[in-house]
Amino acid sequence: MTLDIRVNQDRLWSTMMEMGAIGALPQGGCCRAALSPDDKAGRDLFVRWSREAGCEVSFDQVGNVYARRPGRNPARNAVATGSHLDTQPHGGKFDGIYGVLAGLEVVRSLNDAGVQTEAPIDVIVWTNEEGVRFSPPLGGSSAFAQTVDVATVQSAVTLEGTTVLQDLQSIGYLGSEVPGSRRLDCFVEAHIEQGPILEAEGLTIGIVTQIQGIRWSKVLLTGMDSHAGTTPMNRRRDALLGAAEMITTLNRIAVAEDGFARLTVGRIEVEPNSGATIPGKVAFICDLRHPSAATLDSLETRMQAAIREIAARGGLEVEIQRLIDKPPVHFSGALLDTVRAATAQCGYSNMDMLSGAGHDAMNVAKVAPTAMIFVPCRNGLSHNEAEFATPEHLASGAHVLLHTLLARAGRA
Repeated sequence: MTLDIRVNQDRLWSTMMEMGAIGALPQGGCCRAALSPDDKAGRDLFVRWSREAGCEVSFDQVGNVYARRPGRNPARNAVATGSHLDTQPHGGKFDGIYGVLAGLEVVRSLNDAGVQTEAPIDVIVWTNEEGVRFSPPLGGSSAFAQTVDVATVQSAVTLEGTTVLQDLQSIGYLGSEVPGSRRLDCFVEAHIEQGPILEAEGLTIGIVTQIQGIRWSKVLLTGMDSHAGTTPMNRRRDALLGAAEMITTLNRIAVAEDGFARLTVGRIEVEPNSGATIPGKVAFICDLRHPSAATLDSLETRMQAAIREIAARGGLEVEIQRLIDKPPVHFSGALLDTVRAATAQCGYSNMDMLSGAGHDAMNVAKVAPTAMIFVPCRNGLSHNEAEFATPEHLASGAHVLLHTLLARAGRA
């Protein structure tokens, strides 16, 4: 491995800032929900940049975008990288977007150096990683890994009442390629850490060895709508009161488990949502995470038992629906060794680490050797408009990505 090729830090930063201007928010972040008009604008910009860099661009049946830099041997499986361009409602400029544009910078840097690779290099934009407008999140990579079928993704209904199929058609990103039919040599995703560890340790690169498991459940509670002024406290079937007790109880269970457990309730729907009516229906999403599958099982069992006990005491009907089950993922040992070698060759301080956040890489790992490269983000902050990573750290991660991909693709 030689370091005669380097990424262009200024160009990468400029590209990041131009993409971040699409769907810009007042506090410096951006909002590009999957398949929205702003997401289309972001996709269009990436496609234009990719074609200008000499890539062949195609889409599949769920809107995943593939920008291929051809290799000398087209029969070789592509060495792939990428991430997502969609964001949270109050998202930053870096989450996901960095992984896509670091991949583009690799292509541009190889072009600058006049280097041809043996294998093709694919830069991939996965559809709907965030799951803001419709479910499931991580949908494009799930379809690629064939853990979710195409029909399920295409028939999903958005917050505006359209279907994903309709949106793909309207924004021009419905392709004919079957997700998962494209064979990959490997997939390496660059990403901001979204946590505080690298910054606290003063390190430049995180080599991600595993991603913790994620389970989402939707809890549906049914009580009875009734008048807020005339219904005695002891005769109420208040679905929101039951949900509140459940949420605090679930939090206590997670806190008591260990330092790795994560429990979040971030979405609640209340009906009829009127100040003078006792809520008769509530739905909330429970996001549970842990690096151990056995501990996930134990936590989920105890949490569901607590939900049912509270519902029974409050005279509420309860239904629990599993929405997502992503088991813990351990990345490819051989590919991790390649990332470590590239990081050492580049001379960057580093550490092995666990990812607490879910990423498209956890799906791709089911069908190809996969790894992730983390760079620090300020105060560990993400899913927030104040999300920030320095140009130097972004370039360092892209530099490791370049030499990792080049080691796998081989010079022609």
